[in-house]
Amino acid sequence: MSSRLGIIDLGTNTFHLLIAEPNGAHFKTVFHESRPARIGLGGINKRLITPEAQDRALAVLSYFREKLDSFEVMPEKTFAFGTSAVRNAENRHEFCSEILEKTNIEVTVIDGNREAEYIYYGVRHGADIGDVPSLIMDIGGGSVEFIIGNRSQIFWKQSFEIGGQRLMEKFMRNDPLSQADRRALYNHFDENLIPLANAVHQYAPEKLVGSSGTFDTLVDIDFHFRTGDWPPASETDFDIPLEEFYRAYALILSRNHDERMAIPGMIELRVDMIVVAVCLIDYVLKTHGIRQIQVSKYALKEGVLAELMAK
Repeated sequence: MSSRLGIIDLGTNTFHLLIAEPNGAHFKTVFHESRPARIGLGGINKRLITPEAQDRALAVLSYFREKLDSFEVMPEKTFAFGTSAVRNAENRHEFCSEILEKTNIEVTVIDGNREAEYIYYGVRHGADIGDVPSLIMDIGGGSVEFIIGNRSQIFWKQSFEIGGQRLMEKFMRNDPLSQADRRALYNHFDENLIPLANAVHQYAPEKLVGSSGTFDTLVDIDFHFRTGDWPPASETDFDIPLEEFYRAYALILSRNHDERMAIPGMIELRVDMIVVAVCLIDYVLKTHGIRQIQVSKYALKEGVLAELMAK
Protein backbone atom coordinates (compact mmCIF):
# COMPACT_ATOMS: atom_id res chain seq x y z
CA MET A 1 0.00 0.00 0.00
CA SER A 2 1.27 3.43 -0.99
CA SER A 3 2.13 5.90 1.78
CA ARG A 4 2.03 8.78 -0.68
CA LEU A 5 0.17 11.94 0.26
CA GLY A 6 -1.65 14.22 -2.16
CA ILE A 7 -2.16 17.88 -1.25
CA ILE A 8 -4.24 20.23 -3.38
CA ASP A 9 -4.31 23.97 -2.81
CA LEU A 10 -7.28 25.56 -4.58
CA GLY A 11 -5.97 29.08 -4.79
CA THR A 12 -7.93 31.99 -6.21
CA ASN A 13 -5.69 32.15 -9.25
CA THR A 14 -3.81 28.88 -9.33
CA PHE A 15 -4.50 25.32 -8.25
CA HIS A 16 -1.47 23.37 -6.99
CA LEU A 17 -1.01 19.65 -6.67
CA LEU A 18 1.78 18.17 -4.58
CA ILE A 19 2.28 14.42 -4.34
CA ALA A 20 4.89 13.51 -1.76
CA GLU A 21 6.42 10.47 -0.15
CA PRO A 22 7.08 10.93 3.60
CA ASN A 23 10.57 9.94 4.65
CA GLY A 24 11.19 10.48 8.38
CA ALA A 25 10.99 14.21 9.10
CA HIS A 26 11.43 14.99 5.40
CA PHE A 27 9.52 14.26 2.24
CA LYS A 28 10.39 13.43 -1.31
CA THR A 29 8.40 15.27 -3.96
CA VAL A 30 7.01 12.68 -6.35
CA PHE A 31 4.99 15.10 -8.48
CA HIS A 32 4.28 18.81 -8.35
CA GLU A 33 2.30 20.97 -10.74
CA SER A 34 0.50 24.31 -10.70
CA ARG A 35 -2.24 25.13 -13.17
CA PRO A 36 -4.21 28.33 -13.66
CA ALA A 37 -7.88 27.96 -12.71
CA ARG A 38 -8.60 31.65 -12.04
CA ILE A 39 -11.70 30.91 -9.98
CA GLY A 40 -11.72 34.51 -8.71
CA LEU A 41 -12.00 36.00 -12.18
CA GLY A 42 -15.10 38.10 -12.69
CA GLY A 43 -16.77 37.10 -9.44
CA ILE A 44 -14.42 37.57 -6.51
CA ASN A 45 -15.63 41.03 -5.51
CA LYS A 46 -19.24 39.82 -5.92
CA ARG A 47 -18.66 36.81 -3.62
CA LEU A 48 -19.37 34.39 -6.44
CA ILE A 49 -17.64 31.63 -8.34
CA THR A 50 -18.94 32.12 -11.89
CA PRO A 51 -20.07 29.15 -14.05
CA GLU A 52 -16.99 29.70 -16.27
CA ALA A 53 -14.73 29.61 -13.20
CA GLN A 54 -16.45 26.42 -12.05
CA ASP A 55 -15.71 24.82 -15.45
CA ARG A 56 -12.05 25.84 -15.29
CA ALA A 57 -11.81 24.45 -11.76
CA LEU A 58 -13.31 21.12 -12.84
CA ALA A 59 -10.96 20.85 -15.81
CA VAL A 60 -7.88 21.34 -13.60
CA LEU A 61 -9.15 19.04 -10.87
CA SER A 62 -10.05 16.29 -13.34
CA TYR A 63 -6.45 16.43 -14.53
CA PHE A 64 -5.24 16.32 -10.89
CA ARG A 65 -7.53 13.32 -10.32
CA GLU A 66 -5.78 11.44 -13.16
CA LYS A 67 -2.38 12.25 -11.64
CA LEU A 68 -3.45 11.13 -8.14
CA ASP A 69 -4.71 7.86 -9.63
CA SER A 70 -1.63 7.24 -11.73
CA PHE A 71 0.63 7.84 -8.70
CA GLU A 72 -1.64 5.59 -6.60
CA VAL A 73 -2.55 8.11 -3.93
CA MET A 74 -5.38 6.74 -1.77
CA PRO A 75 -8.52 8.90 -1.43
CA GLU A 76 -8.02 9.02 2.38
CA LYS A 77 -4.48 10.29 1.78
CA THR A 78 -5.67 13.16 -0.45
CA PHE A 79 -6.24 16.56 1.15
CA ALA A 80 -7.72 19.49 -0.79
CA PHE A 81 -8.06 22.99 0.64
CA GLY A 82 -10.20 25.88 -0.52
CA THR A 83 -9.00 29.36 0.47
CA SER A 84 -10.15 32.94 -0.05
CA ALA A 85 -12.22 32.74 -3.27
CA VAL A 86 -13.99 29.59 -2.05
CA ARG A 87 -14.56 30.59 1.57
CA ASN A 88 -16.09 33.93 0.57
CA ALA A 89 -18.27 32.62 -2.25
CA GLU A 90 -21.97 32.43 -1.50
CA ASN A 91 -22.18 29.40 -3.82
CA ARG A 92 -19.27 27.53 -2.22
CA HIS A 93 -21.43 24.55 -1.19
CA GLU A 94 -22.62 23.98 -4.76
CA PHE A 95 -19.06 24.43 -5.97
CA CYS A 96 -17.60 21.88 -3.54
CA SER A 97 -20.34 19.30 -4.04
CA GLU A 98 -19.97 19.44 -7.82
CA ILE A 99 -16.22 18.89 -7.44
CA LEU A 100 -16.80 15.93 -5.15
CA GLU A 101 -19.38 14.44 -7.49
CA LYS A 102 -17.31 14.82 -10.66
CA THR A 103 -13.74 14.27 -9.44
CA ASN A 104 -14.15 12.50 -6.09
CA ILE A 105 -11.99 15.21 -4.49
CA GLU A 106 -13.34 16.44 -1.18
CA VAL A 107 -12.55 20.09 -0.57
CA THR A 108 -12.04 21.38 2.97
CA VAL A 109 -12.67 25.12 3.16
CA ILE A 110 -10.32 26.77 5.64
CA ASP A 111 -10.49 30.20 7.25
CA GLY A 112 -7.76 32.83 6.95
CA ASN A 113 -6.34 32.01 10.36
CA ARG A 114 -5.80 28.36 9.50
CA GLU A 115 -4.40 29.35 6.13
CA ALA A 116 -1.86 31.66 7.81
CA GLU A 117 -0.83 28.83 10.14
CA TYR A 118 -0.22 26.38 7.29
CA ILE A 119 1.75 29.03 5.40
CA TYR A 120 3.96 29.59 8.44
CA TYR A 121 4.71 25.84 8.74
CA GLY A 122 5.47 25.65 5.03
CA VAL A 123 7.70 28.73 4.98
CA ARG A 124 9.60 27.51 8.03
CA HIS A 125 10.11 24.12 6.40
CA GLY A 126 11.53 25.69 3.24
CA ALA A 127 13.71 28.46 4.65
CA ASP A 128 15.77 29.16 7.73
CA ILE A 129 14.02 32.25 8.98
CA GLY A 130 16.20 32.55 12.10
CA ASP A 131 15.53 33.54 15.70
CA VAL A 132 14.61 37.20 15.32
CA PRO A 133 11.00 38.00 14.44
CA SER A 134 10.30 38.06 10.69
CA LEU A 135 7.25 39.33 8.83
CA ILE A 136 6.04 36.45 6.65
CA MET A 137 3.83 37.46 3.77
CA ASP A 138 1.91 35.35 1.27
CA ILE A 139 0.15 37.25 -1.52
CA GLY A 140 -2.66 35.19 -2.97
CA GLY A 141 -5.24 36.11 -5.54
CA GLY A 142 -7.97 36.46 -2.91
CA SER A 143 -6.26 37.07 0.40
CA VAL A 144 -2.90 38.09 1.81
CA GLU A 145 -1.62 36.36 4.93
CA PHE A 146 0.76 38.12 7.29
CA ILE A 147 2.48 36.19 10.06
CA ILE A 148 5.06 37.53 12.49
CA GLY A 149 7.19 34.70 13.80
CA ASN A 150 10.64 33.15 14.02
CA ARG A 151 11.81 29.61 13.36
CA SER A 152 10.23 28.32 16.54
CA GLN A 153 6.91 30.15 16.96
CA ILE A 154 4.19 32.44 15.69
CA PHE A 155 3.76 35.73 17.57
CA TRP A 156 0.87 37.11 15.54
CA LYS A 157 -1.03 36.26 12.35
CA GLN A 158 -3.87 37.62 10.28
CA SER A 159 -5.40 37.11 6.88
CA PHE A 160 -6.61 40.14 4.91
CA GLU A 161 -8.98 39.95 1.95
CA ILE A 162 -6.78 42.17 -0.23
CA GLY A 163 -5.42 39.59 -2.69
CA GLY A 164 -4.12 40.38 -6.15
CA GLN A 165 -7.27 39.50 -8.09
CA ARG A 166 -9.39 41.74 -5.84
CA LEU A 167 -6.91 44.62 -6.12
CA MET A 168 -6.61 44.26 -9.89
CA GLU A 169 -10.36 44.38 -10.41
CA LYS A 170 -10.68 47.43 -8.15
CA PHE A 171 -7.61 49.50 -8.98
CA MET A 172 -5.94 48.45 -12.22
CA ARG A 173 -7.95 50.55 -14.61
CA ASN A 174 -4.95 51.44 -16.74
CA ASP A 175 -1.94 49.44 -17.84
CA PRO A 176 0.67 50.58 -16.90
CA LEU A 177 -0.96 51.56 -13.58
CA SER A 178 -1.61 55.32 -13.44
CA GLN A 179 -0.27 57.54 -10.65
CA ALA A 180 -3.83 58.19 -9.47
CA ASP A 181 -4.69 54.49 -9.30
CA ARG A 182 -1.44 53.77 -7.51
CA ARG A 183 -2.27 56.42 -4.91
CA ALA A 184 -5.77 54.93 -4.46
CA LEU A 185 -4.18 51.49 -4.03
CA TYR A 186 -1.77 52.72 -1.33
CA ASN A 187 -4.64 54.48 0.48
CA HIS A 188 -6.50 51.17 0.39
CA PHE A 189 -3.49 49.50 2.07
CA ASP A 190 -3.41 52.24 4.71
CA GLU A 191 -7.08 51.71 5.53
CA ASN A 192 -7.00 47.91 5.50
CA LEU A 193 -3.69 47.11 7.15
CA ILE A 194 -4.03 48.92 10.48
CA PRO A 195 -3.85 45.63 12.47
CA LEU A 196 -0.58 44.86 10.67
CA ALA A 197 0.88 48.25 11.63
CA ASN A 198 0.01 47.59 15.28
CA ALA A 199 1.59 44.13 15.21
CA VAL A 200 4.77 45.38 13.51
CA HIS A 201 5.00 48.09 16.13
CA GLN A 202 4.71 45.47 18.87
CA TYR A 203 7.08 42.79 17.51
CA ALA A 204 9.49 44.82 15.33
CA PRO A 205 10.22 42.21 12.63
CA GLU A 206 13.62 42.71 10.99
CA LYS A 207 13.01 41.14 7.59
CA LEU A 208 10.28 40.27 5.15
CA VAL A 209 9.91 36.60 4.26
CA GLY A 210 7.78 36.10 1.17
CA SER A 211 6.13 32.96 -0.14
CA SER A 212 4.06 32.02 -3.19
CA GLY A 213 3.31 33.48 -6.57
CA THR A 214 4.80 36.91 -6.87
CA PHE A 215 7.79 36.18 -4.65
CA ASP A 216 8.65 33.06 -6.69
CA THR A 217 8.53 35.15 -9.86
CA LEU A 218 10.73 37.86 -8.30
CA VAL A 219 13.31 35.16 -7.50
CA ASP A 220 13.11 33.96 -11.13
CA ILE A 221 13.55 37.51 -12.46
CA ASP A 222 16.57 38.04 -10.16
CA PHE A 223 18.19 34.79 -11.31
CA HIS A 224 17.62 35.58 -14.99
CA PHE A 225 19.13 39.02 -14.49
CA ARG A 226 22.19 37.72 -12.67
CA THR A 227 22.79 34.33 -14.28
CA GLY A 228 20.63 34.21 -17.41
CA ASP A 229 18.99 31.08 -16.06
CA TRP A 230 16.23 29.76 -13.79
CA PRO A 231 17.04 29.14 -10.10
CA PRO A 232 18.04 25.57 -9.16
CA ALA A 233 14.90 23.46 -8.66
CA SER A 234 16.22 21.87 -5.47
CA GLU A 235 16.71 25.19 -3.67
CA THR A 236 13.89 26.51 -1.46
CA ASP A 237 15.55 29.36 0.47
CA PHE A 238 16.46 32.60 -1.34
CA ASP A 239 17.45 36.16 -0.60
CA ILE A 240 16.42 39.05 -2.81
CA PRO A 241 18.64 42.11 -2.32
CA LEU A 242 16.59 45.28 -1.80
CA GLU A 243 18.12 46.96 -4.86
CA GLU A 244 17.18 43.95 -6.99
CA PHE A 245 13.57 44.16 -5.77
CA TYR A 246 13.47 47.84 -6.73
CA ARG A 247 15.06 47.14 -10.12
CA ALA A 248 12.26 44.65 -10.86
CA TYR A 249 9.63 46.95 -9.30
CA ALA A 250 10.62 49.82 -11.62
CA LEU A 251 10.47 47.55 -14.69
CA ILE A 252 7.11 46.06 -13.71
CA LEU A 253 5.44 49.41 -12.99
CA SER A 254 6.73 51.22 -16.08
CA ARG A 255 5.60 48.61 -18.60
CA ASN A 256 2.32 47.35 -19.99
CA HIS A 257 1.22 43.70 -20.25
CA ASP A 258 3.21 42.80 -23.37
CA GLU A 259 6.32 44.65 -22.21
CA ARG A 260 6.20 42.94 -18.81
CA MET A 261 5.95 39.57 -20.56
CA ALA A 262 9.34 40.36 -22.12
CA ILE A 263 11.04 40.58 -18.70
CA PRO A 264 13.24 37.46 -18.43
CA GLY A 265 11.75 35.18 -15.75
CA MET A 266 8.19 36.51 -16.11
CA ILE A 267 5.38 34.00 -16.65
CA GLU A 268 1.97 34.52 -18.24
CA LEU A 269 0.12 33.46 -15.09
CA ARG A 270 1.67 36.27 -13.05
CA VAL A 271 2.14 39.06 -15.55
CA ASP A 272 -0.79 41.29 -14.50
CA MET A 273 -1.26 40.48 -10.85
CA ILE A 274 2.41 41.13 -10.17
CA VAL A 275 1.77 44.87 -10.66
CA VAL A 276 -0.49 45.27 -7.62
CA ALA A 277 1.54 42.67 -5.71
CA VAL A 278 4.86 44.54 -5.98
CA CYS A 279 3.03 47.70 -4.91
CA LEU A 280 1.95 45.87 -1.76
CA ILE A 281 5.52 44.64 -1.13
CA ASP A 282 6.86 48.17 -1.66
CA TYR A 283 4.21 49.53 0.72
CA VAL A 284 5.13 47.04 3.46
CA LEU A 285 8.89 47.61 3.09
CA LYS A 286 8.63 51.41 3.16
CA THR A 287 5.90 51.74 5.78
CA HIS A 288 7.69 49.46 8.22
CA GLY A 289 11.31 50.30 7.39
CA ILE A 290 12.21 46.73 6.41
CA ARG A 291 15.39 46.37 4.37
CA GLN A 292 15.81 42.63 3.90
CA ILE A 293 13.80 40.18 1.78
CA GLN A 294 13.99 36.40 2.03
CA VAL A 295 11.84 34.02 0.00
CA SER A 296 10.71 30.51 0.87
CA LYS A 297 9.56 28.34 -2.04
CA TYR A 298 7.34 26.44 0.39
CA ALA A 299 3.91 27.68 1.36
CA LEU A 300 0.46 26.35 2.24
CA LYS A 301 0.67 22.86 0.70
CA GLU A 302 4.08 22.11 2.24
CA GLY A 303 2.73 23.39 5.56
CA VAL A 304 -0.17 20.94 5.35
CA LEU A 305 2.36 18.21 4.54
CA ALA A 306 4.62 19.15 7.46
CA GLU A 307 1.62 18.98 9.80
CA LEU A 308 0.41 15.62 8.43
CA MET A 309 3.90 14.17 8.83
CA ALA A 310 4.19 15.47 12.39
CA LYS A 311 1.05 13.47 13.19
